[in-house]
Amino acid sequence: MNETVEDPVCHMQIPSASFATEYAGSHYAFCSAQCKERFLTNPRLYVGFPGRKAPAQQGKKVIKQRRLLLSEPLDATQAEQVKQALLEMMGIHEICIEGDKIEIQYDLIQVTAEQIADKLALVGADLGAGWLDRLKLAFINNLEEIEISSLEVEKKKKCCH
Repeated sequence: MNETVEDPVCHMQIPSASFATEYAGSHYAFCSAQCKERFLTNPRLYVGFPGRKAPAQQGKKVIKQRRLLLSEPLDATQAEQVKQALLEMMGIHEICIEGDKIEIQYDLIQVTAEQIADKLALVGADLGAGWLDRLKLAFINNLEEIEISSLEVEKKKKCCH
């Protein structure tokens, strides 16, 4: 019997044996290793808690944007390779590459920054020497940008008593 079920991450109909796993006494199947990995990283995001629906079950999206600053700009061919590789991933909404800047907009429920970094590292094999160093610097710059942003706090109005 080849029963079809819904992938809890991307909601595709797939065979129940596809990338199957058990979690909390229930059987789950996935369309891809990426969906299975996303689920296993944080299953409650997709199946919720007893009596409470998960964000994914409610159709919520968590849109994030990551900006990477490379140590050297990509040429047009490299930029296209990176863009196409990232667009193959589930959850990637938009890619903008201009010179040494890469902006990626993605749905955190469908893909993580770590998965994006892994994909970029794989693309690096085709881009040649130095890509991984450029990419490491880009993630360091991104982390610094996040830290700086978290230090910028709006001045709050003082309450008069």
